[in-house]
Amino acid sequence: MSDRIEKRIELKAPVSRVWRALTDYREFGAWFRVELTGPFEPGKEAVGRITHPGYEHVTWRAVVQRMEPERLFSLTWHPYAIEPGVDYSAEPQTLIEFRLEPSGEGTMLTLTESGFDGIPADRRAEAFRMNDNGWAQQMENIRLHVEANPNEAGDGG
Repeated sequence: MSDRIEKRIELKAPVSRVWRALTDYREFGAWFRVELTGPFEPGKEAVGRITHPGYEHVTWRAVVQRMEPERLFSLTWHPYAIEPGVDYSAEPQTLIEFRLEPSGEGTMLTLTESGFDGIPADRRAEAFRMNDNGWAQQMENIRLHVEANPNEAGDGG
């Protein structure tokens, strides 16, 4: 098993549009299926309720690390932390990076989640497998979102 997940997708949308879909908390929530309580801010925890069927009991938590406009958006979180009543706070977090690059008429979006080697051994393989599958779906979700809503406006943060 690797320490990192990497997914790449070419989106038929300009970098500015993809950036907005990633960093406007309402848009992020729409394609990621999480109802966030407020905007993303570097150094602050983003919190919300998962709206994906079967996971509505999960509170989504991630700490925004970096927001380099139209280049890099990164977060840390506890991967696959879905068991009710389990305190994951003592576990190391993984780093999620969304990198954007112009690509022809659109955007190449590269997602990397790294740090699985630090996850406790009894959870590591399942967290990796579930997130690997989950990111494949989320990359398709963002593609559908930006291509179906090419002009959707947001506040950028």
